[in-house]
Amino acid sequence: MKRLELAIESIILASRWLLVIFYLGLGLALAVYAVSFGKKLVEFMSQVLILDDIDTILKMLGLIDAALVASLVVMVIISGYENFVGRFDREHEGEVHWLGTIDVGSLKVKVASTIVAISSIHLLQIFLNAATYTEGQLMWLTIMHLAFVLSALLLAYIDRIGAKKPGRPQVDPMAKADSADPRI
Repeated sequence: MKRLELAIESIILASRWLLVIFYLGLGLALAVYAVSFGKKLVEFMSQVLILDDIDTILKMLGLIDAALVASLVVMVIISGYENFVGRFDREHEGEVHWLGTIDVGSLKVKVASTIVAISSIHLLQIFLNAATYTEGQLMWLTIMHLAFVLSALLLAYIDRIGAKKPGRPQVDPMAKADSADPRI
């Protein structure tokens, strides 16, 4: 019976490697999104002399939005791999200082914060084009944004409460992994 239990546990543990397909897929999607970003950038650069200030700001906000989405994807890929599949070799620590410091709770908070930032950019874009929206649409878009903000705050609060529980390691994402490392 113990052998069966060990075999099942081995299969369950090995199944985490299936997540690699998702992370590689996200990496491929990021490459496709980079092409889309490049297209937006070239379009913006070709029109920069004919755009007015508001349109220039809107185009730049679109590029910022794309950068935030791309950063979010990278954060999910690296943190997800570190948390669920396996540790990266420590030689990468100098390249990515937060490697291994983001647990699942912190990742949720960072994702929610990034979603709030993206939502803020979209809301700013909408307000810069407010004339094309009804008051009702503006109200609902603002309410949806506030729901994202509230969700992020609640996730951060829950993560903070969880961090105070005994037995949970205290992780400071701003702390260096190893202060004795000369690269840091």
